[in-house]
Amino acid sequence: MHAILIVEDEARMRRLLELDLGEAGFHTISVGDAEAALEQLRREHVDLVLTDLKLPGMDGLAFLQAAKRLQPALPIIVMTAYGTVETAVEAMKAGASDYVLKPFALAEIRMVVEKELDVRRLREENRSLREALGQRYSYPNIVSTSAKMQAVLAIVERVAPTFSTVLLGGETGVGKDLIARLIHQRSARASGPFVKINSTAIPENLLESELFGYEKGAFTGATTSKAGKFELADKGTLFLDEIGDVPPTTQVKLLRVLQEREFERVGGTRTLKVDVRLVAATNRDLRAALEGGTFRQDLYYRLNVVPIDIPPLRERKEDIPELVKLFIGRFAERSAKPVMGISAEAMEKLMDFHWPGNVRELENIIERGAALALGTVLQPDDIQLDAPRAQMPGVTAPILPEGKTLDEWEDEIILAAYRRAKGNKSEAARLLGISRNALRYRLEKIGIRDEHADEPQ
Repeated sequence: MHAILIVEDEARMRRLLELDLGEAGFHTISVGDAEAALEQLRREHVDLVLTDLKLPGMDGLAFLQAAKRLQPALPIIVMTAYGTVETAVEAMKAGASDYVLKPFALAEIRMVVEKELDVRRLREENRSLREALGQRYSYPNIVSTSAKMQAVLAIVERVAPTFSTVLLGGETGVGKDLIARLIHQRSARASGPFVKINSTAIPENLLESELFGYEKGAFTGATTSKAGKFELADKGTLFLDEIGDVPPTTQVKLLRVLQEREFERVGGTRTLKVDVRLVAATNRDLRAALEGGTFRQDLYYRLNVVPIDIPPLRERKEDIPELVKLFIGRFAERSAKPVMGISAEAMEKLMDFHWPGNVRELENIIERGAALALGTVLQPDDIQLDAPRAQMPGVTAPILPEGKTLDEWEDEIILAAYRRAKGNKSEAARLLGISRNALRYRLEKIGIRDEHADEPQ
């Protein structure tokens, strides 16, 4: 039985939470202030903390930081009023797992608590991920010979049965849609609908009505009412691709659906409830979008519950032979062409390529080769790789080092400045000509935490 520590100074609310979570099968411990909560954490094991941000004496933020020093892995959910969302975001930056806006339904609290306990279980299991990789994961249409893809599938196995929102990252063409569908298929929602929408494929002024639907007469041409993707995905999974390109006005409505599981259609007043698991994907650096002010912080923290980064093909080239075999078999079934395999020389040509378009580009090249091949085995001449782009007039050297992406090159520059400044973030930011906060975002993306917040500004 999971133990939950409730920190709430209002006695009536504290009692309601005790009763509701107790009925849900949790062991609850409740206190009225932060000092008593810290004492409880020192002497008794708890699995999760549910705390108000406004407390007598030590406030909720200070309590959060102190609790994290005692138990760094402890999930902490904060409760806050609507007017202090910015404070809730600050709490999540300081280590809170999630936040709930007051007033809330008790059912919402239970859902968030169960989700965070699922995430904690995932994190604990992932500590032994190297040992788990001894078990090979295999699924149709997903090639995972490489250790990096095995690591991705190991996380998928753990997160799929939970209710947690998943954020898939990776370059265009790495197969984020396949991973999203696998998460759905391995979940308890597998019998429900899997609905996909790509935000870049829909004009910005129509995206909101596609996601949430519209009522008759909501705009010119709306001659009937129409259900949106969230309604169609009820009891199933919604895969929202390229979420980094969702406009700010739609981001607000997305945040509400994730928090409250409800929305109104465009032009409507009736509130609709949905039970949808969201899997989002992006090929953009959402941290940079936060920094640039084009993506909401509160939405980012709602989405980034379980992030899964899918590696580019150039970082898992050991998958190429199996991918080629898969694609050749697929195209042989579709056409009457008798292509059955690939020569060693042609395979070597594929292995030496840098694959800027990832798996999607490899699939297209194999299809092209199979369509044009004269024999039953693909030869080097059948493999027509796209030549590197011609240099601009007057440019005598490539803009980026061979085989590196812009993100990889930027990471190296950031690290070089950080080392030259001997870990002083203010000095490193000065060397790079960016703000200290911008440097923090980039260092966190690389994996360097801000452990010295008190260094000279």
